[in-house]
Amino acid sequence: MDAVRVSALRERLAGTGWLEAVGGFAGALRRSVSRRGAGELLLVGTEAYEPWHLAAHLDDEAAWSDVPRLTPTLLRHGPTAGAPAHLAHGLGRLSGARRGATVLVVAPRAVGAPLLERVRDARRGGATVLALDGGAAAGGPGGLANPGGLARLDDLRGLDGLDGPDGLDDLRALAHERLAVGTGAEEPFDLAQHLVSAAAAQPPPRRSALGRLADLAARLTAPPAIGRW
Repeated sequence: MDAVRVSALRERLAGTGWLEAVGGFAGALRRSVSRRGAGELLLVGTEAYEPWHLAAHLDDEAAWSDVPRLTPTLLRHGPTAGAPAHLAHGLGRLSGARRGATVLVVAPRAVGAPLLERVRDARRGGATVLALDGGAAAGGPGGLANPGGLARLDDLRGLDGLDGPDGLDDLRALAHERLAVGTGAEEPFDLAQHLVSAAAAQPPPRRSALGRLADLAARLTAPPAIGRW
């Protein structure tokens, strides 16, 4: 998807709450890979879904935004012998992830137990875990298939394989930040990844001098805090 189509999609989603949700998630991703002591970005999908396109988009955005750590290392469930170096990384890298590493899990539908266990190892080791999944966010913005409404788990039960123990609840519990697309269908899920990669490349907005002065004035005119003593 080119920049023109991404821009058009942003206009269509304005006012739905989705851009804010995407911006918050993408901002968390950018901050995690940009902070002092940040390590590599480990990108992993499910056994049935490998996020090739997101890997390529993040690689492009890393070069464009001058944030080299947005370039991901794609982890595969079954790397083949003799695969090129960038396609030869397996899930074992997750178990060795430590503080400073960022793990981005992309799961349109079911998450298998082996992947969840490796992600759990990464979180125990101090890695930051982010999840982009096809589940529903109760009380949040509607999914991309229905951007104007509120996505509720009851509305989605029985669709896209969400009517059973799919591991998404466990993934949700492991993630420090999560973006729920509301569906695992190919087109909206792919659109969500485009939006996240584009937003992650955007620098955080700089506050104007007037805004900073307004904050300072508010602090100076606020009543004194009552201390414990």
